[in-house]
Amino acid sequence: CGKSGNIPPGTTVDVAITHPTEYDFYLCSHAGIQGTSRPSHYHVLWDDNNFTSDELQALTYQLCHTYVRCTRSVSIPAPAYYAHLVAFRARYHLIEREPESNEGSHQSSNGDSNGQHQVQLSRAVTVHPDSAQVMYFA
Repeated sequence: CGKSGNIPPGTTVDVAITHPTEYDFYLCSHAGIQGTSRPSHYHVLWDDNNFTSDELQALTYQLCHTYVRCTRSVSIPAPAYYAHLVAFRARYHLIEREPESNEGSHQSSNGDSNGQHQVQLSRAVTVHPDSAQVMYFA
């Protein structure tokens, strides 16, 4: 427990306070540096790999140690943080490439303004080939 009185990192609860019929668990994967550490609540929606509950909980805990921006474990698995970073970055890619118009929507002379907008949108969310296999968002 330490000085803070928090539960130790890695503490998992999957009985008593969880849902009676659904597969869920609580995991406190990080140490509370300041204040109270809060466990994360996980709901398993689908498991293609047929992990046991202990294996899935261990994997979840281990993924909390792989976040490149932090030398300590974090509160949720790194892939969830990376998904958030990519989504946040994508919003800026879209804003930078979104055509500005103060006139509202208008139709082009050939009547295909929506199709042209779709092409622009697909270009905006396409990652450059040099960055495609790199975690540029981390």
